[in-house]
Amino acid sequence: MNAPHMSAAEFRREAHRAIDFIADYLVSVESLPVLSRVKPNEIYNALPAHAPKDPASQRSSIPAEWSSIFSDLETTILPGLTHWQSPNFFAFFPANTSYPAILGELLSAGLGVQGMLWLTSPACSELETKVLDWLGELIGLPREFLSDGAEPAKQNGNGGGVIEGTASEATLVALCAARHRVRTLLTSSNPSAPPPLRPFAPSIYTSTQAHSSVIKAAMIAGLAISPEDRTHLRLIDCDTNFAMDPTALERAIREDLKQGLTPTYVAATVGTTSSTAIDPVDKIAHVLQSTGCNKLGTWLHIDAAHAGAACVCPEYRFMLTGIEHADSIAFNPHKWLLTNFDSNCFYTRDRKSLTGALSITPEYLRNAGTDSGAIDYRDWQVPLGRRFRALKLWFVLRHYGAQGLRAHIREHIRLSELFESLVRADPRFEIVAPRTMNLICFRLKANDAANKRLLDTLNAGGKIYLTHTVLPNVGYTIRFCIGATATQEHHVRAAWKLIQDTARD
Repeated sequence: MNAPHMSAAEFRREAHRAIDFIADYLVSVESLPVLSRVKPNEIYNALPAHAPKDPASQRSSIPAEWSSIFSDLETTILPGLTHWQSPNFFAFFPANTSYPAILGELLSAGLGVQGMLWLTSPACSELETKVLDWLGELIGLPREFLSDGAEPAKQNGNGGGVIEGTASEATLVALCAARHRVRTLLTSSNPSAPPPLRPFAPSIYTSTQAHSSVIKAAMIAGLAISPEDRTHLRLIDCDTNFAMDPTALERAIREDLKQGLTPTYVAATVGTTSSTAIDPVDKIAHVLQSTGCNKLGTWLHIDAAHAGAACVCPEYRFMLTGIEHADSIAFNPHKWLLTNFDSNCFYTRDRKSLTGALSITPEYLRNAGTDSGAIDYRDWQVPLGRRFRALKLWFVLRHYGAQGLRAHIREHIRLSELFESLVRADPRFEIVAPRTMNLICFRLKANDAANKRLLDTLNAGGKIYLTHTVLPNVGYTIRFCIGATATQEHHVRAAWKLIQDTARD
């Protein structure tokens, strides 16, 4: 029996059905409960216990079988989804998409490219390099972070960008690059010296408000055996605005130097998850210089996973003040720049340390393209294989252009200013963190239990979806993030009225 592959004609028919399904879904998603109401294992138990044994063509006609599949998709799968594309999704940070990005993802899947080497699909690699250069310019990165570095159009500088899956991956590869560079510098500074009495003991630093991915990266890299392990990891206290305190960072670094540890990696956050606080990159860089960390090669990474998108607007590039002193930066177009998950843009101005940490070339990967100096993005990430992720980002940039992306960001920030003003006008509520972009942190002027009850009641109603955090010296805080592609002013005003009415009731 031959495998019953779908014919081109059948594919065309079902692809049209799939596109219609997606378009209908996005048009009607506002009418669905934002947060899924299913119970644990409800979807699992609704599905057959075993995979189908016979091909679809033996069970029924192909059109009838695919009608059944789409019916199951609508009746079984959709109720188990939380609808991130709903205009009433105000939780977490957005993971928004757009029709151009969906088309790019579809074509990426259809072309079926595996872009691990330049040779395996030159266009996959070179389009990614070009698109990352475009986007780097749009967010105002210094030229040394782009692929040509100081040598325009030659692509042989020491900088460049790559599309990782997520900011968590970018945090990890930056840590690997940092460890490689610092260890290499320590070894090369005096190659004739005897081995040190103590092994290389790196220390890494981030704020108490940083994303959990920094701790996870330390665990993966073998620098922490648990989330609580502080042998090599320092969580630096924050100021009253929830941003990293440079004085506390300096104190921790000097103490580690006295103890014989080597400051290796500092992860600054531009737009923290809890409150979108902005760590002062320029002051952090000054601390590294004043403590002698620059001579050690200490790596400064900027996690701008959400906030980086706002930097397509020149008026928000102040958040990256000091970027010229950083070694890497990452942000997620899949959060707020209309490019569906997954798409993280990671830039470095020291690609040699990055590839030095991650490159390995077995005989079966050797080829003339690599030998000629072409970029092999397998050396810029943890996995070997990689999808054609640049295609959807290319489509988005070409469809919207710089002005369209800026209009998208500016409208959400305008709506955030509006929502903040509405909260401030109600004496029952308070704003508990400075609003830097499109996230408003607020709460009832009441105890934590009352705020939790308010949030739980709102989410149970299905009309909107919000999430919470706990801020130091504040307590239980409700987060309202405006970033869904379809969100308009009337959605924001309706959400606030619902919040007010629920608080009253």
